[in-house]
Amino acid sequence: MMDGEIFTATLVPPGNTTPNSSMTQEQKTTFAFVILLFIFLGILIVRCFRILLDPYQSMPTSTWADGLDGLQKGQFDYTLA
Repeated sequence: MMDGEIFTATLVPPGNTTPNSSMTQEQKTTFAFVILLFIFLGILIVRCFRILLDPYQSMPTSTWADGLDGLQKGQFDYTLA
């Protein structure tokens, strides 16, 4: 920049012209994508708080050993069919 030059911002339109207020297709797509991400984030936050408040709600009531007939819980012997 030389002495005497006036620094003008490129984002501000010169004179009395008004900027085009409509969004481009790329801006609309980006805006919609960001909105969808915020909705997804909100759903995840609600789900995490529900798990924190009641962590045992989503756990099944049955255990891995319910279907074993001849074995005791905690016994890892293999049976031959």
